[in-house]
Amino acid sequence: MSKKQRILTGITTSGIPHLGNLSGAILPAINASNDEHTSSFLFLADYHSLIKNLDPSLTHDSSFEIAACWLACGLNPEKVTFYRQSDIPHIFELTWILSCLSAKGLLNRAHAYKAAVAENETVGSKDLDKGITMGLFNYPVLMAADILMFNANIVPVGQDQKQHIEMTRDIATRFNHHYGDIFTIPEALIDDEKGVLPGLDGQKMSKSYKNVIPVFTETDSLRKAVMKIKTNSKEPGEPKDTENCTIFKIYKSFSNSEEVNQLALKYKEGIAWGEAKEILFQQLEDNLSGYKSEYTKIISDRAHVEEKLVLGSKKALEVSLPLIEKVRKAIGIKGFAKL
Repeated sequence: MSKKQRILTGITTSGIPHLGNLSGAILPAINASNDEHTSSFLFLADYHSLIKNLDPSLTHDSSFEIAACWLACGLNPEKVTFYRQSDIPHIFELTWILSCLSAKGLLNRAHAYKAAVAENETVGSKDLDKGITMGLFNYPVLMAADILMFNANIVPVGQDQKQHIEMTRDIATRFNHHYGDIFTIPEALIDDEKGVLPGLDGQKMSKSYKNVIPVFTETDSLRKAVMKIKTNSKEPGEPKDTENCTIFKIYKSFSNSEEVNQLALKYKEGIAWGEAKEILFQQLEDNLSGYKSEYTKIISDRAHVEEKLVLGSKKALEVSLPLIEKVRKAIGIKGFAKL
């Protein structure tokens, strides 16, 4: 019998769950968890949130809301390992160990760090590292530890996150070269069909850009958010491009192929932007209503959510403890004699 492939997915807990989280991570991960040939590790990346957020209440509330979102969308904690990153101390021990093998030159090339440096250059700052924390700089190592701690085979990511997997592979290969084959070299799983879900302004939907559409919001608020989506100046009757249209991309992520083809035809016929937004709003309202109902029930019972995470953390520790002990032994951190 072949060994199950481990799939690992995490969501940073720095804001409310949004459509990008849902279509890019939560729903695909839940679908993958139903595959008998895979073993899913799904986590709340609460320590990741400290890189951009220093509000304790936001971190705490976001962790609960995102956990509740997973459960409301149909995740079965019995079938997966569902845990908080902060409940697995071995991840942070491993981060330090991997940091000691990670070349600074490698981390210098990280997209997030380069973007921060470029922003300082743009504003004419004399200190190109102004405002850049070691958390941001060392972030790729923490992500590598998240993945390698559970020897994940597959990590689903967007195209914009591909570099992190490549860096994880470099770090794991370097460790294995020095200390033996302890870590699995992970593969990135990229859904080119879906791509990165755009936000209200056309950039990647992200809490950092303040351009998200929340999953759990009132009907009026959802409509207002959809109506804020930026479009071009093409008039009704003029054919519209589906390829670079935020409305169409979001609609595609929450529709079947027949529905997508029908909207594409309307674009060719010159649908008005107001009508396109109304179609998207209705599709989202219909798709999200079931999740909203479950979410309302779940958030009223914090003990239930905590119970599921404690269960998942115990399962995660059963994997992380033997591996960190193996790592310690490999690097020479061990006792002098059996007592």
